[in-house]
Amino acid sequence: MTKLEQIEKLREKAAVSYDEAKTALELNNDDLLDAIIYLEKQGKVIPPSGGGCYSSVGSDEIGNADRSEEQKYSTGRDTFSESINRIGKFCVQLIDRGNASSLEVLKDDVSKGKLPLTVVALLLIFLPWVSLPLLVVGLVLGCRYRLNGVNIGEEE
Repeated sequence: MTKLEQIEKLREKAAVSYDEAKTALELNNDDLLDAIIYLEKQGKVIPPSGGGCYSSVGSDEIGNADRSEEQKYSTGRDTFSESINRIGKFCVQLIDRGNASSLEVLKDDVSKGKLPLTVVALLLIFLPWVSLPLLVVGLVLGCRYRLNGVNIGEEE
């Protein structure tokens, strides 16, 4: 690129006179980018909005280039919302499976009661001082416990 072409480009980008453009280029060893930065520091050039960059490429092409770079360097990790959705789905499946399965109390091979496994788990977590002694007392009195439900006793 000739010196005149550089001055013309600088005038387009910076909206300065020929003399200012020539001086800026000479002070920056004919480097167009450094000249623009020099004029920007002097306040003669308004920086691009959003902290962007100067380019001879159209804005649509820049957006597409950014997207392709993002796709190229994508790590394959989930976003936070995708992770939360996966955790939520797992919890719903776990609760559904717990509700479909039950703990059955047997006395002399006769069923005395059933509780969903979800309820049993919540009782053991939040009221262990009540639920654990009840289970032990049941064993002492000759009760047996049996798990019934989905996929119990099956190996995956």
